[in-house]
Amino acid sequence: MLSHVRPVSRRSDALRHRPSRCLTHAPGHAQRSPRPASPPIEALHANITALQGADWQRRVRRRRSADAAGGMVVLRGLRRRWDAYKYRFVPWLAFNVRRQRRTLRYVPESSQDKIISDEDVFETLLKVFTALLVNDFSRQVPALALLPGVQRRYARLRAAGLGPAGSPPGRHSQREPLSPEEVLFRTLGFSLARERSSLLSAGTGVFVSRGSAPQGAVVAMYPGTVYRKHEPIFFQSLGNPFIFRCIDGILIDGNDKGLSRSVYRSCSWRDQLGPFQMSDVSWLTAAPQNPLAVGQYVNNCSYEKAANVCYQEFDVPRHFPVELKQYLPNIVYSHEIESHLRCVVLVALRDIKQGEELFSNYYTIVN
Repeated sequence: MLSHVRPVSRRSDALRHRPSRCLTHAPGHAQRSPRPASPPIEALHANITALQGADWQRRVRRRRSADAAGGMVVLRGLRRRWDAYKYRFVPWLAFNVRRQRRTLRYVPESSQDKIISDEDVFETLLKVFTALLVNDFSRQVPALALLPGVQRRYARLRAAGLGPAGSPPGRHSQREPLSPEEVLFRTLGFSLARERSSLLSAGTGVFVSRGSAPQGAVVAMYPGTVYRKHEPIFFQSLGNPFIFRCIDGILIDGNDKGLSRSVYRSCSWRDQLGPFQMSDVSWLTAAPQNPLAVGQYVNNCSYEKAANVCYQEFDVPRHFPVELKQYLPNIVYSHEIESHLRCVVLVALRDIKQGEELFSNYYTIVN
C-alpha cells in the first residue's frame, strides 16, 4: 500500500517563469529587451524529477517494501490467531468436517417425519399420565378438590386398581404408591433406566431395563425449555450439548444443569395455575416423576449400533387435561405469544428388548 507523498510546490517556479508582456518601442523610452520565454511544461517536470533525484525514488521503494512486509506480518498474526481459536469459535464445524463417516436419516418432506400419528402420541401420553396421577392420588386430592367432577373420575379409576392384567380390582388401592418406573412398566410393558452407555466415551445412556418396547411405541420424551426462533438462547447454549433443533427452527434446551436449569424452573413457577402445575420439574432431579422424560440422554447411533428410535415432534393440543400437564416435561420460554406447546417424543423403529440401549439419529435431512 502506497503512502501519500506530498507533491513539491510549483507556485514559486510558476511565478519565477511567468511570461512577460512584450513592450513595443515607444518614443522617449529606452527599449527594453524582452525576458526569455518560459520553458515548456515537459521541461518543468523533468527538472523537478531531476531535483528530487534518486533519493526520492529510494524513499518510495522503501515505503512500498515496508507496506508489503507489514501486510505479511499482519496476515501471519491473523493466521496464528485463527489456528489457536478456530476450534473454540466453530466447534461444530471443526468436529464434523474431520469426520468422514456419519449416520444420516433422510426424510422426503417435513410432513412425513412422523412414524406414528399425533393421535397415537396423544393417547399414549394420556394413558401414562393418567396412571401416574392415579398412583399418586392421595397427594393430588387437595388440587383436585377444585374440580369435583374430575376428582370423582380419578377416584373411580383408583378404585379399579392399577395392577397388571388378571389381578383383582381394588387390590392396589390398599398398597403404597408404586414407583414411576413400575407404573410405566404396568402401563406400556417396559421401563427405562439411565446407565453408563455401551459406547466408549459416550457418557450416560438410556436402556430398557424391564420388558420390551414394541415397534411404534412412544418410549421417551425430550424435556426442556422451548425457544422460538426470535427468542434469546445464546448464553444458555454456551457449552451446552443438549439443545434440540426442530424442523421449523424451534429449539428445546434439555440441559438439567447451570443456567438452563434455572431458566426452566423460573418459567415453570411463572406459569403455575393456582395449585396446578403446568409442567414437570422433577426431570431436573435424579428421580423424575415422569419416567419418559429421559430422552436428552439417548445417544447418537453409529455404524456398529444402528438407531432403534427416532425423534418425532408433537404439539400438545389445547384440550389436554389441565390436571395432567404437571407431567409434561416442557415449558415455553415466553408466554406472550399464544401457541401450542412443542414436545418431542422418541418412537421405537423396531421391537426393543430388555437390556438394549436406545440409539437415535442426531442428523436428519429433510428434503
